Amino acid sequence: MQGALPLEKPATCRVWTVAEAKARLSEILRLAESEGPQQIGIRNPCVVVSAEAWYAKSPQRKPLGQWLVENTPRGVDLEVPRDRGSQRKIPFVSENAE
Repeated sequence: MQGALPLEKPATCRVWTVAEAKARLSEILRLAESEGPQQIGIRNPCVVVSAEAWYAKSPQRKPLGQWLVENTPRGVDLEVPRDRGSQRKIPFVSENAE
C-alpha cells in the first residue's frame, strides 16, 4: 500500500535510519510515547506511534453481529434458493451409494 495516502510529517516526528532504529529501539519507543511519532527509514518510511495515539485515531469497530444486523437489506425481496442439493460431484462417493 505504498504511496496510498499523501501524509505530511508532523513537526515533532524525528527521522531515524534503519540501522539507528535497530540499535536504539527502546529509545524510539519511549520517544514515540512521550514526544510523538518517530519515522524509520527514508525511501520506504514507517512510523512508530504509541498505542494510545493509534487507538485514538482509529475508528471503533462494531462487533460483526451488530454490523450484520444494522446492514441487512430491508424492504428488498431476496430470492432464497430452496434446493439445497449440491450440483457438484463429491469425490470418492459412487453414484449408486445413495
